[in-house]
Amino acid sequence: MADRTSEPVVVVGLGRFGTSLALELTRRGTEVLAIDRRPKVVQSLAGHITHVVTADSTDIEALRQLGVPDFYRAVVAIGGDLEASILTASLMVELEIDDIWAKAISRQHGRILSRIGVQHVVFPEHDMGERVAHMVSGRMLDYIEVDENFALIKTRPPKEYVGVPLGESNLRRKHGVTVVAVKSPGEEFTYATADTELGYGDVIIVSGRTEQVERFAELP
Repeated sequence: MADRTSEPVVVVGLGRFGTSLALELTRRGTEVLAIDRRPKVVQSLAGHITHVVTADSTDIEALRQLGVPDFYRAVVAIGGDLEASILTASLMVELEIDDIWAKAISRQHGRILSRIGVQHVVFPEHDMGERVAHMVSGRMLDYIEVDENFALIKTRPPKEYVGVPLGESNLRRKHGVTVVAVKSPGEEFTYATADTELGYGDVIIVSGRTEQVERFAELP
């Protein structure tokens, strides 16, 4: 199968989410066609994104004229206007874009997008809120859910595991988690091994089922 990761991306909707996405893709060297119906927004981003144009994404002829059917991947980043979001996504499906991503602002919105053929529905506000909630309410320094019930967290080592080689700690048997990487003060992250001993000032990356890493992060 051909590698499609470096192919150009069309991003529709240049609110905070769409703009951040388009700018980051451009920074990474990906060619981006960014579309928004507001001329002032488009003008402000000219020169910062590969191609940025003013157009109505709910007009299929406008999308055709911009060459959107030639793209393999598209992101519908419209959030505030549900009708425009759904119609634009349906046009991307009609234009047979192979890999469609779309922002949803509610579960109902997300279900509609999925039903019309969007392969990847994202909930940026919900996901960021959940991530921050985990950090605010506990000892986690960062939290990333990588699957429905599997997460990576950044935290400090519990006292009982400081100075104990990981191979002797029985962390996986006791808590169902694995220490993936360790960062000592003034140093970079390194992969954890069975011989790694954790220190009080260390920061660790831990993986496991969501409820297990949450419990582990609360250990004193």
